[in-house]
Amino acid sequence: MIMMYLLIAIFAYLLGSIPFGLLLTQFAGLGDIRAIGSGNIGATNVLRTGRKGLAAATLLLDGGKGWLAVAWIEAYNHGGVALAALCVVLGHLFPLWLWFKGGKGVATGLGVFFALAWPIGAIACAAWLLTALLLRFSSLSALVAYASAPVSAWFVTHDWKMAVLTALIAALVYWKHSPNIKRLLDGTEPRIGKKAAG
Repeated sequence: MIMMYLLIAIFAYLLGSIPFGLLLTQFAGLGDIRAIGSGNIGATNVLRTGRKGLAAATLLLDGGKGWLAVAWIEAYNHGGVALAALCVVLGHLFPLWLWFKGGKGVATGLGVFFALAWPIGAIACAAWLLTALLLRFSSLSALVAYASAPVSAWFVTHDWKMAVLTALIAALVYWKHSPNIKRLLDGTEPRIGKKAAG
C-alpha cells in the first residue's frame, strides 16, 4: 500500500513538473521565458511574448496535466486521488528540472478542479474570467477564482474532504502569489497585457 501511494505521488509530481511554457517558447525560438516579463513559466507570461497561440497552448497543457493526474488515478485507485491532486500542483510549483522554481499553479490547479468535479472548475474559471474582464488583473483573477473553489466544492459535493483539498491547493496558489498580493496592495501590479515588473 505504501509503495502504491509512493508511485502515485512520484507519477503526479513528475507530470506536474513538465514546464510546458518554457518548452514551447524555446521550441518557438523565443529563448528562455524566465528572462521575459515576470520570469514566470505560465501562460500569462507566455502571452507577454505576443504569441497568443503559445499562451493558449501553455494554458491547455498546464491545465491538462492537472486533469490527467487526477483523472488517471481516479480511474484506477480512488484512494490516491487527493495525493495525486496535491502532488501534480506541487510538481508545477517546484519542478525538479528547474531547481524547484516553477509556475504559480493556476492552470494546473484548475485542471485538477475539473477532474475532481467539473462544476468546481467551471465556477473557478467563470470567476477568473469575470474578474479579468472587469479589473484586468491576472493575479487578482486567479486569487478570486481560487477563493471560490473551497466554497463551490462544499456546495457541489457536500464533502468536507473535497473542500479541504481544494482549500489546500488554493493556499499553495495564494502563497506563490504573495509578491502579486503585495503589488496589488501597493498599486503597482501590472494589468493584463502590460509588462510585469517581476
